[in-house]
Amino acid sequence: MTAVDDLSFDVARGEFFGFLGPNGAGKTTTINAIVGLATFQSGSIEVFGHDVVRDFRAARARIGLSPQEFNFDRYLTVEEILLYQGGYYGMRMPQARARANELLERFELTDKRRVVPLMLSGGMKRRLSLARALMHEPQLLILDEPTAGMDVELRLELWEFLRNINAGGMTIVMTSHYLEEVEMLCNRIGIINEGKLVTLEEKSTLIASHGDASLQDVFLELVGRRTRV
Repeated sequence: MTAVDDLSFDVARGEFFGFLGPNGAGKTTTINAIVGLATFQSGSIEVFGHDVVRDFRAARARIGLSPQEFNFDRYLTVEEILLYQGGYYGMRMPQARARANELLERFELTDKRRVVPLMLSGGMKRRLSLARALMHEPQLLILDEPTAGMDVELRLELWEFLRNINAGGMTIVMTSHYLEEVEMLCNRIGIINEGKLVTLEEKSTLIASHGDASLQDVFLELVGRRTRV
């Protein structure tokens, strides 16, 4: 079975890119191939000029990933998870502690620093996942369903945070089933279905080409209205 079929696209430096598709379309498989969690049989992937297979250390050092599924070490505290991530990317302890403190405060997790992930709510786990992804100050941030489990207030705060770091030069690739947030945040949108690229357009062009419909209407038209997202 082919999960991703002849998929080819570029994301520009500093872009906020929306990567959409129904369940099983190949979004997470593509992300896993970019970050080295899945192998691929043909083709190549480069991150800022670094091949993810031949030059995997340099490529991965430039990527921060917040995955759809939580994968925290159940025995580490919130603070230890961030420090461990920093150490993995070669940060010295004073630098790692300072960065961890900055992120704990930014994501309102300071009072949970000694808590293990099992004791966190879904929204707090999502914030911890984002903090971990940003720990080593990557150039590319990949967000797979970043606001799942967050309440409305936290979601709006995260939108503002993402806008700010993108304005500061961070390249962001985001998947989401909340199409309104993709419409609010992303500059360009790629949609895949059954492993194939259906469309890749500037957001305004994509919507205008479908009679100024909402992104949700465009999405349903392109992937089929009976497809569950």
